[in-house]
Amino acid sequence: MLSGTVIAITSGKGGVGKSTVSTNLAISLAKLGKAVALIDLDIYGFSIPKIMKIDGKPKTFNGKIIPIESHGVKVMSMGFLINNNDPVVWRGPMLGKMVEHFSKDVLWGELDYVILDMPPGTGDVALDMHHFIPQSKEIIVTTPHQTATHVAERAGTMAIKAKHDVIGVVENMSYFQPPNSDEKFHIFGSRGGELLAETLHTTLLAQLPIEPPRADEEELSIYEEGTVLFEHYQSLAEKIDGIIKEPK
Repeated sequence: MLSGTVIAITSGKGGVGKSTVSTNLAISLAKLGKAVALIDLDIYGFSIPKIMKIDGKPKTFNGKIIPIESHGVKVMSMGFLINNNDPVVWRGPMLGKMVEHFSKDVLWGELDYVILDMPPGTGDVALDMHHFIPQSKEIIVTTPHQTATHVAERAGTMAIKAKHDVIGVVENMSYFQPPNSDEKFHIFGSRGGELLAETLHTTLLAQLPIEPPRADEEELSIYEEGTVLFEHYQSLAEKIDGIIKEPK
């Protein structure tokens, strides 16, 4: 069973960087000394194993799954349970069983935080998560683009109707700032995350910039110390931890 504070990272549409935000937030919380689990609930579009460069498969003990640990985070994904990069071709009822399976049949141990990387939209997995993990809180991820925020509003509205606490909004790909420059380029528009937070009556938690390209051309998905986004994610983790600790 899951312990600790469960935070679902949701979005209205794909391509906004939700899985990258989920992964780096989980790692940043772990760097704060927290016991963290990351569950990839994007059953059709799982990407956490690729992002974290995990090639192994989880072991079992007494019929329970032992999650794989990477970057100080306990990880579970549909990607561990299939061969190669085969597609998952399931109808709705099977999705609910996986949500329950990942929450009840994995040896998580005592946790401070559980980060759920949700599929985009308001479909079966979101409904099943609300049913099986009713205590979860939610963070909405969007880009500044008006279309992205318009669609993301639906995910936030669904969370509110399910009586979930929406902690706030994370605006990803907010701007690009060239190295050694004070100028910011708002490539995908501006103020989208701010307006979405106002609409949902919640907080704009972060405006995450676009990481400048590396000289070695290596594509980054996890932002370690020395990258532009490292401090942004550490600040986001500290802010969320502070919000959770606030007396009600």
